[in-house]
Amino acid sequence: MMKLGLIGCGKMGGALLRGVEQALGKSGLHVALSDVMPEAVSALRKCLTCKTITGTPAEVAAASDVIILAVKPGDMQGLCESLAQVKGSRLYLSIAAGVSLSHLEAWLGEKQRVIRSMPNTPALVGIGAAAYARGSKATAKDAALAEKILGAVGTADEVAEKLLDAVTGLSGSGPAYVYTVIEALADGGVLMGLPRAAALRLAAQTVAGAAEMVLTTGKHPAALRDEVTSPGGTTIAGLEKLEQHGLRHAMIQAVRAATEKSKALGA
Repeated sequence: MMKLGLIGCGKMGGALLRGVEQALGKSGLHVALSDVMPEAVSALRKCLTCKTITGTPAEVAAASDVIILAVKPGDMQGLCESLAQVKGSRLYLSIAAGVSLSHLEAWLGEKQRVIRSMPNTPALVGIGAAAYARGSKATAKDAALAEKILGAVGTADEVAEKLLDAVTGLSGSGPAYVYTVIEALADGGVLMGLPRAAALRLAAQTVAGAAEMVLTTGKHPAALRDEVTSPGGTTIAGLEKLEQHGLRHAMIQAVRAATEKSKALGA
């Protein structure tokens, strides 16, 4: 049985916990919850069917083998320094943006194992994309456990910590870029006479379907694009306009800018 603690019962922490419960089943999970907002704990507890307890952060840590740290970055130091007083060794999985492994390890103390991760908001619907980096004392078993937790709500890749800023720029901020693309596609449909609701549904489903094709087939996006681009056809006419107006360049620069911002926040 996995003894899993969650400190910070907001949307992302709650999504991870619900995903783990779905993957393991209620009999395979024992959960301890803590949050400065009691109503957040109560709301999440109602969504779970496994055995749960509540308490202070220290009580959650003492009752758990793995603790997800899902508080705001500015609250992390005080929380970790208080957890450092809890006896024993355990694995801490941080999902706080910009808080480095070196800081987490220093605040939590030398006995603790730490993994830093960057999930994204589609985890809320079970199709998130996350990456993680392990601290100096985290083992391969710890990494596998982190991947199991993060992978319960999507995909999870291990990377070097220095690449987590790029992960933030790509998949952390990426949903916002895609929402903008979906909105623009729908606006194009409305311009050409489609009803708004139908245009938005068609745009969102098209993006979802295209993404699933990449993941399911394993083909490079360029190869899949070529399969639907007939000589002299409608698709190549649309692609010409995308290249003319710099969509590819804009997307690349968006990832660059968000990555650089992430580095600046963590400095």
